[in-house]
Amino acid sequence: MKNIIIAGCLLLTLNTSAQTFGELANSLKSKVTNSSSTTDSDASSTSSNSSVLSSLISDTDIASGLREALNLGIEEQVEKLTQTDGFYKNDLVKIVMPSELQKVDTALRSVGLGDLADEGIIALNRAAEDAVKEATPIFVDAVKDITFDDAKTILLGEDNAATSYLTSKTETALYDKFNPVINESFSKVGADKIWSTLISKYNSMPFVTQVNPDLTDYVTNEALEGVYTMIAVEEKEIRNSTAARSTDLLQSVFELQD
Repeated sequence: MKNIIIAGCLLLTLNTSAQTFGELANSLKSKVTNSSSTTDSDASSTSSNSSVLSSLISDTDIASGLREALNLGIEEQVEKLTQTDGFYKNDLVKIVMPSELQKVDTALRSVGLGDLADEGIIALNRAAEDAVKEATPIFVDAVKDITFDDAKTILLGEDNAATSYLTSKTETALYDKFNPVINESFSKVGADKIWSTLISKYNSMPFVTQVNPDLTDYVTNEALEGVYTMIAVEEKEIRNSTAARSTDLLQSVFELQD
């Protein structure tokens, strides 16, 4: 029963005014109970929930509604990350010094070069913000490939089922797309010069072990993690919050609640 309530929630789009989650849950619970009573009440809950869902909403609508909700969520969150400070001022995804360079940060600040260290961190985040602009087409392609069986599994899955699906389908392609863009972005946003100065200052200090980090790989992986983190946030919100029926398709699907 819980899975059907979650499935209804995931088909919601973005936050505006609509039924409360409690109302939605009660509505779907009532419909599922009524529908289940006319079928096999002793069937397993997973099988029963799936068959009842299919009887309430067509296979096409389930898959199409999920694709639409995911596309809206991806558009919302990826767009946020591409804005200036989309990474830098978002504590969930802000890129900080890699662990092996924490000593660099500490050493620079100890000799009055804190501003340089801050510039280095900002530059990393600016490169990520620039690269994430490449993500949307890859996500859109992955969403287009969602089959009904995929959609049903996602709808009846855990709170992060859609994010896990997208990760499995896009992680390699996104890394390959992000990596050269971030490398180019380092030059565009001045990160290469900032980090060259920062590392040179550190390596010239007495008694330190010199460092030469692969910052392109580091920022690429951090950018990927940031994208999936924000999609997971959006997925949880879609599953659990109120939302608007912003399209004809979603209005048709949500008539089941009325």
